[in-house]
Amino acid sequence: MTRIKRGVAAHKRRKYVLKRTKGFTNRRRTNAIAAKEALLHADSYAYAHRRLRKRDFRKLWTIRANAAAREHGLNFSKLMAGLHKNKIRLNKKMLAELAVRNPKAFEAVVSSIK
Repeated sequence: MTRIKRGVAAHKRRKYVLKRTKGFTNRRRTNAIAAKEALLHADSYAYAHRRLRKRDFRKLWTIRANAAAREHGLNFSKLMAGLHKNKIRLNKKMLAELAVRNPKAFEAVVSSIK
């Protein structure tokens, strides 16, 4: 039976880990064991924060739409209730975009509710 040396696979595996830790500091970038541990944490944070980003953006859209609605004498809940009642199908993202980028269109939406 011939001898099988395992250096190639191990080197490839370590090289992949070290390539992914580019930008990390100190030993977490250069040492394969520390880098692997750092990647475990980084991946779990990335996974969690991909979900948190969606939540944060929904909060931001609500805040923006609320601020714009209050300039026209409504609060956010009354704005959304009016949209629903008048069957105007605009979501929070689109309302926030209108409020920021096209205030005249937002004003027209609010005036159609009042």
